[in-house]
Amino acid sequence: MATRPNMTAIDYIAESGAEVLTDPESLDFFGHDVYSRGADLLCVVRPKDKMELAAAIAAATSHDKVVIPRGGGMSYTGGYVTDEPGAVLFDLGAMDRVLDINETDMTVTVEAGCTWAKLYEALAPLKLRTPFWGTLSGLKASIGGGMSQNCLFWGSGRYGTAAQSCIAMEIALADGTLLKTGKEFTRPYGPDLTGLFLGDTGALGMKATITLRLIPEAEAHGYASFSFETHEDTLAAMGAIERSGVTTECFGFDPKLNAIRMQRESLGSDAKALGKMMKKQGSVWGAIKEGAKVVAAGRDFLDEAKFSLHVLTEGRIQAAADEDLKRARAIAMAHGATETDNTIPKIIRANPFGPLNGMLGPDGERWAPVHGLLPHSKAVDCYDAIVALFDTHREEMDRLGIFTGTLVSAVSGSGAIIEPCLYWPDASNPVHAASMEPSHFAKLPTLDANPEARTFANQMKTALVELFLEHGAAHMQIGRTYKYRESLDPAADELLQTLKKTLDPKNLMNPGSLGL
Repeated sequence: MATRPNMTAIDYIAESGAEVLTDPESLDFFGHDVYSRGADLLCVVRPKDKMELAAAIAAATSHDKVVIPRGGGMSYTGGYVTDEPGAVLFDLGAMDRVLDINETDMTVTVEAGCTWAKLYEALAPLKLRTPFWGTLSGLKASIGGGMSQNCLFWGSGRYGTAAQSCIAMEIALADGTLLKTGKEFTRPYGPDLTGLFLGDTGALGMKATITLRLIPEAEAHGYASFSFETHEDTLAAMGAIERSGVTTECFGFDPKLNAIRMQRESLGSDAKALGKMMKKQGSVWGAIKEGAKVVAAGRDFLDEAKFSLHVLTEGRIQAAADEDLKRARAIAMAHGATETDNTIPKIIRANPFGPLNGMLGPDGERWAPVHGLLPHSKAVDCYDAIVALFDTHREEMDRLGIFTGTLVSAVSGSGAIIEPCLYWPDASNPVHAASMEPSHFAKLPTLDANPEARTFANQMKTALVELFLEHGAAHMQIGRTYKYRESLDPAADELLQTLKKTLDPKNLMNPGSLGL
C-alpha cells in the first residue's frame, strides 16, 4: 500500500469504512479479557462485514501493525490479550448477522460476531438448531470465537465440540485475502482445510463467516440428577453414560463447587428461569406441576457434601427421551449413585444462555477456570493429581483466601473434561462489570486489589496447566495459556510453523497465540 504524507496507520485503517475507536476508555476495556490485561492497544476496529474486515486487516498489516481478533470477549486464556504494545484489536461484535438459513440443505451461515443465543433464537421458530448449539456463556460468546477457541456444552454429550458442527468458513488472512475453506454443504472434501482454522485461536486468520450443520430441534426432554460419595464413582458413571450415547449433556460438580453454586444462586433466580420453561409446557397442568416440583425442592435439592452428576436426554417423542433417561439412570445407580431432585438440569435447560453472573465468586472473588480434556481411562489419575496439588498448597491458599471448585463434563467421542476453578479475593476488571447482570454485580462486595493473592493464584493456574500437560490432556481455548506446541510431535510442530509462515510471513496475526 502506497503511503501518503501525514497519513497514519489509523487513517489507512479508517479508509476501510470500519469504525475505529481510539478513546482511552475503549482501549482500556478492550485491553482486558476475563482474566488479565494485555499491553496498550493502538486502536480498536469494529468492521460491519467481511469486506471491511479484510480491508482493515490489509491496511493494518501493510503498516506492520499486529492484528488481533476478539469475538464475544469471554476468553480467560489470553486469546486476544497480548504483550505486544500498539496492536490493533478487531472487535467482531458488529458482524453479527445470520446470513442464510437453508432448510433444504440443512445448513446455516452466520457472521463471526453472531452469538450462540442469537442463532438459537433465529432457528427456534423453524424448529431447527445446530448439533452443538452453544456454551453456557452463549449470551455473549460469539460463534466465531467458538470456532477459533473450540468450545463445549450444549449438545456436547452427543455431538462433541463446536468444531465438529462446522462445515466451512471464510477466513480473513493476514494480508487481507478472504479464503473459503471448503464446500458449504459437506466436510471434508479432500484434505480438511476447514479444520486447519478450527481451534487456531486466531493465530492463522480471522473468522469472517461460518457455515454450520442443522438438525431438527428435539421435541421431548428428560432430566435426572444424582449424588456420589467419591470422584472416582462420579467419573466412572459419567464415562459409562457417555459411551452409551444416551445423553446430550452430562456434567457434574464436586462438593466445593456445589457449595459455591448454592451461595451464588437463589430460589428467586430458579423461579425466573423456570418461568421460561413453564411457558414451553404443552399444557397448563404440565406447567403447574413443573413449577410445584421446583418450589417444593427449594434450595435443598443438592447435598453440598457430595459429588453431583446431572444428565439431559432428548428425542422426537417423549418415550424415546424417557428410555434414554432410564438407561442413564441405571448406569448411574450401578456406580453407587443416589438419585436426587432434577432441578439443576431443568433450570439450566429452561434458560440455556443465562446471565453471566458466575464470572465472579459468591462474594465478588475473582474466578479462573483451568481445564483438561482426557480420555476416560486417564481421568481419575488426573483428578487425583489435582487434589494432591491443592492439598500440598492448602495452608498458603487458606491464608490468602483462595478456594476452589471443580466441574466435570462428558464430551462425546473424546472423554471427560475436568475443570478446577480458582477463586481468590481481588478487584474485578471492566469485563466483569460489562458482562454480568448490573443488579447482581451491584450486590457484590467491591474488593480491593490483592497482588499477593493474585500472584499465588496465577502460580496455581500455571501449575495446573503443567499438570494437565503431564497427563496428556487436550484443551479448548488454547490462547496463550495451554502448552499446545509442547504436546505436538516434532514433525507436526514443524508443519504448524510452516503453515503459520506461509499464511502470516510477518507474524502479525495474533502473535503468541498457540505458542507461535
